[in-house]
Amino acid sequence: MRPGASAVGYFSCWSPGANSRAWWCTLGVEFSDFFVPFLEDIMNVRSPFSRRQFVGGVAAAVGALSLRPEADLLAQGQTAQFTGGDAEYDAFIKLASNENNYGPPPSVMKAMTDAFKYANRYGYPDGNIVQVIADHHGVKRDNVLLTAGSGEGLDVVATTYLGPGKKVLGVSPSYASVFQQAANVKADAIQIPLTKDYRQNISAMIETTNRHAREIGFVYMCNPNNPTGAIVTAKEIKDLLDNIPKDMPVLIDEAYHHFVNDPAYGTAIPYVLEGRPVIVARTFSKIAALAAMRIGYSIAPADMVREMNVYASNSVNVLAKWGAVASLKDKAAEADVKAKIVDMRDKTTKVLESYGYPVIPSQANFFMVSLGERQVQGVIEEFRKMGILVGRPFPPMLNHLRVSVGTADDMEKFMAAFKKIFPQKTATATRG
Repeated sequence: MRPGASAVGYFSCWSPGANSRAWWCTLGVEFSDFFVPFLEDIMNVRSPFSRRQFVGGVAAAVGALSLRPEADLLAQGQTAQFTGGDAEYDAFIKLASNENNYGPPPSVMKAMTDAFKYANRYGYPDGNIVQVIADHHGVKRDNVLLTAGSGEGLDVVATTYLGPGKKVLGVSPSYASVFQQAANVKADAIQIPLTKDYRQNISAMIETTNRHAREIGFVYMCNPNNPTGAIVTAKEIKDLLDNIPKDMPVLIDEAYHHFVNDPAYGTAIPYVLEGRPVIVARTFSKIAALAAMRIGYSIAPADMVREMNVYASNSVNVLAKWGAVASLKDKAAEADVKAKIVDMRDKTTKVLESYGYPVIPSQANFFMVSLGERQVQGVIEEFRKMGILVGRPFPPMLNHLRVSVGTADDMEKFMAAFKKIFPQKTATATRG
């Protein structure tokens, strides 16, 4: 359980980061002091379903409402508001948010269409989604936590294992959601810089974890890393797990694992089967093209799933569940879209490097290109003026641009725009 998860302690931690959320702080105090006891009486919430569990569940819902929309827009790379409605948004080529521009395959669209007949029901039938996920990975049902996208899964880990006086350890830059949620629960973050070749510094992570073991609530790793696309090898993950305290939770975000071709890579799910305190987060937003449907899951030891489930929103809708089941079963569609995206990623990388701009070797559905002396913020705006959305700045890599891999037509237009913004240089001999 997250330290200090009481009615007052938890809700008071949702202090405003912006004026738009200021009312949550007031809600926290009033809800804690008045409404929780009232609702407990109405619902007869008594042991073994404790006050902490009840408040934790509601807190997760409050957290989802106050954090996720802002965090998702920031982390996905949206750089400005759209004032012209759907038509304005649709006019842009979208290479900002690491989405799958090919969209869901026909099998997934059919499954979601079929699920509409249950639109008047509260979540059932659900396509047996949890069992399908468990069978897909060779784990048990109680090893699976279904979440509203992997983003909720990451937030739930932070809410469960962090609190005042605790820290999450990770690298910088990386996916920001965990660190944002840490701040929301009054925890801190230790972020280790990437190595000179833009990889996660495993030896430094081991040393720092051991030095601050009592303070660290869990270790976080995005693999492949967002925004660089670089992997942590299976050997490096083993080295990390074997050389930190055996009871230290480790969260590994594998949102982009489908796009990896490097044989040195390996999923961390086998460590869950060994009983290690490893949580593997997955999403249907990328390879399955279900970003708007908000469905993901975590694989973890059963006792950790039970702890985290207290803070999960249980809000995944039937359409998303049916679509996810279909995507797991349609291996041919998955292989087809992976081949297209990986091929376009590698082709675009070669074109950029032949034009004189180094690209960090990526194993994801995006890449980072070096802009030389140019600062990325101005470049983002130049692309936008030409109808192309690209990734946000990722400090301290402010002379690198993250680009999601789109269709062949998308990437052709991206390169045409790139060549208008940047002059050709001597072809690069090395990347990064």
